[in-house]
Amino acid sequence: MSRAPSGKAKSRRLAAVTLDEKSIAQSNPNIEHERKVAIHDLLEQNSFVPDGHEDGPYKLHLSIAENRLRFDIATANDAHVATHLLSLTPFRRIVKDYFMVCDSYYQAIRTATPDRIEALDMGRRAIHDEGSRLLTERLKGKVTVDFATARRLFTLICALHWKG
Repeated sequence: MSRAPSGKAKSRRLAAVTLDEKSIAQSNPNIEHERKVAIHDLLEQNSFVPDGHEDGPYKLHLSIAENRLRFDIATANDAHVATHLLSLTPFRRIVKDYFMVCDSYYQAIRTATPDRIEALDMGRRAIHDEGSRLLTERLKGKVTVDFATARRLFTLICALHWKG
């Protein structure tokens, strides 16, 4: 059960997250489900503060622009806060590995032993954690996020990153 944030925490968070429809590739139902869950969980609980700006809550629009991840940040009443572009190059290997392990995991759920499923899930989580740490590092000096927020954002980056 989640609580509504209050006071300072209410201003240090995301109130809305959207993904650029043109940046999203057609994906399988598992990826679609992960994307929806990530957005839901992200909005339920997050910590997100653009550096030098503490007048949230914020809206975040994620897209891909010229091989860069684009973070468009605004206040809840649509006042522009910042736009940050991050190179996707550092994420390529991690995202590729993550999708490869996810595919194996989803296939294993149908036929593999519990031990095999658990091992794949542990690998999937480890790669996801690595991507989350990289995202936190790449956002340093731009946006401050906690680890749980970085994990959910990494899931959304995966959804955008594989546009074909």
